[in-house]
Amino acid sequence: MGRAYFVTGTDTEIGKTTIAAGLLHAARHAGLSTAAAKPVASGCEPTAAGLRNPDALALLGECTLPLAYAEVNPLAFAPPIAPHLAAREAGLALNVATLAPAVRAVLAKEADFTLVEGAGGWRVPLAGRESLSDLAVALGLPVILVVGVRLGCINHALLSAEAIARDGLPLAGWVANVMDPATSRLEENLATLAERLDAPCLGQVPHLPVATPAAVAAHLDLAPLDLASTP
Repeated sequence: MGRAYFVTGTDTEIGKTTIAAGLLHAARHAGLSTAAAKPVASGCEPTAAGLRNPDALALLGECTLPLAYAEVNPLAFAPPIAPHLAAREAGLALNVATLAPAVRAVLAKEADFTLVEGAGGWRVPLAGRESLSDLAVALGLPVILVVGVRLGCINHALLSAEAIARDGLPLAGWVANVMDPATSRLEENLATLAERLDAPCLGQVPHLPVATPAAVAAHLDLAPLDLASTP
């Protein structure tokens, strides 16, 4: 059975998919089979085949298993708004019970390396009192935290890590994604994150002119995940 992780971020628009695609690419380069799921996505674009989300397509492009788009992204909404609001407008109940079966179907394919990407940060709301974090808990997946490095990121990262731990899930690793190359005292900020986050750093990705999965993967290190011991 392979390894699977839930990918979350310190905020929205901090390059979570960019890093997830890079991690999948690195795993592919290491000779591992890969799969991914983005169970819910808003801001999808209409196509002849139906609504398509650019982030889900990026993940699908790094999967070695033959997955259909609907397997990767079962719930797609057009409005670029919070998923629970988009679902409400579409007349759907967005909760763990509706999201978990599709993700479990992808996990059951037992790729060597599977990523399940959330939407936004750790506490993105679902219906009622549920949050997307409840899906990660229901699936029992260790978490990879993408830290969007800019002013304020230390507080966001530490609060996210605390919430993940409080929910009973291990933080398997974190990635620093430099959003603002002009961030004052960049190296000092990165050092503080490394000192205070109780998990291995899987990479520090600089601000790249073109952040292709291959370019991102060059700055990532999967060794701390010990994927070589995957059965």
